[in-house]
Amino acid sequence: MPGSPGSRTGGPPAQRTVKRPAAARPARENPLRNLIVRVRRAWDRPLTAYYLILGGSLLITVLGLVMVYSASQITALQKALPGSYFFRKQLLAAVIGTGLLLAAARMPVKLHRALAYPILAGAVFLMALVQVPGVGMEINGNQNWISLGGSFQMQPSEIGKLALVLWGADLIARKQDKRLLTQWKHMLVPLVPVAFMLLGLIMLGGDMGTAIILTAILFGLLWLAGAPTRLFVGVLSLAAVIGAVLIRTSPNRLDRFACVGSTDADKCWQAVHGLYALASGGLFGSGLGAGVEKWGQLPEAHTDFIFAVTGEELGLAGTLSVLALFAALGYAGIRVAGRTEDPFVRYAAGGVTTWITAQAVINIGAVLGLLPIAGVPLPLFSYGGSALLPTMFAIGLLIAFARDEPAARAALAMRQPRFGRKRAGGLASGRKHDRASGREPRRWNTMRRRASAARSSGER
Repeated sequence: MPGSPGSRTGGPPAQRTVKRPAAARPARENPLRNLIVRVRRAWDRPLTAYYLILGGSLLITVLGLVMVYSASQITALQKALPGSYFFRKQLLAAVIGTGLLLAAARMPVKLHRALAYPILAGAVFLMALVQVPGVGMEINGNQNWISLGGSFQMQPSEIGKLALVLWGADLIARKQDKRLLTQWKHMLVPLVPVAFMLLGLIMLGGDMGTAIILTAILFGLLWLAGAPTRLFVGVLSLAAVIGAVLIRTSPNRLDRFACVGSTDADKCWQAVHGLYALASGGLFGSGLGAGVEKWGQLPEAHTDFIFAVTGEELGLAGTLSVLALFAALGYAGIRVAGRTEDPFVRYAAGGVTTWITAQAVINIGAVLGLLPIAGVPLPLFSYGGSALLPTMFAIGLLIAFARDEPAARAALAMRQPRFGRKRAGGLASGRKHDRASGREPRRWNTMRRRASAARSSGER
């Protein structure tokens, strides 16, 4: 039988399958890269600085209260006081400080500027009052305290830090508006003379640690104001010469410098036992309240060396957590200062950030044996109401400035309450407005979260 054409065997022709190009497989998503992108988007949101300042300061304060309670029990019992004595005083200061923080966070910028001169005048008066015999008190060799009756004292030099920040920021902002900062005499006068007056009042009491913090605030304000390098170096050199003379003329300060990096427990008892506390903590510490060095071995365990107790009881994890919180707080302050268009906000935010970060670095550096012991507390963390109250007011300033950014104001304005009901009048007027505009009326839920509308990544 004849085969069909196209086939040698006479059968039907074999059908060849046409190879199609393989579909391109979707590229695998890199989870690490996606995480980095999400973190960057969250980091760039307008309210990031606001959340970092509020959350970071709250966590530092709460953790500080816990550590003050743990570190101060033995000291209180040794003084025949209740074990929670220092904790209750710190808790009272934290409650009052929270009120100051909320008040400062709600104040407008104009009111902050109006308070600059009264706070400066009050700080100068109180700092001068410290030197009056019978009024000022001497604690640990420094006469920088005023008795308020009973067991309460006040350190006016802590108010001086806040006064220099507010007054200096207002002064430089006014001169910038008048375009006077291009002249070196307007850059320095009267900012530097007033700062040196505050430093002189502090040094009359012998408190060089607080004087160093005040000097750091002064340098921060000058740097933000755009001081020329020669002018900046000149002021820094003058301060270094004065500091060297003050150190050389005081045996106590010379001994503190000699203890930097020392392991001689006989001459540097406090510094060495601070290192012992950190070294015995390990990765996660010995447990909250189970520290050994606070049992009379480590002086000032609940004030200047509370970071050492934290390292002993909470370990490396606890100390790194504290460092991370201060780093986040410092970053948020720099971000607020860098994104604002208001000169006063820029200088005030920069001054507060310089104050808190410089004081934290000096305190932690002394505990680690990298810096001389300056006798300054760890901000928001160490025991001491005189230091806590002005610092919390300064944190309220940062919160107010972070909320005042244009993008942050827009993000906060777009938010609607997720719980509760509107009043009858407001609800009725809202429905009428929605009917008139053709939009669907809003629905308010009381017991479940209202579904939020889709927002771009830059709205929160």
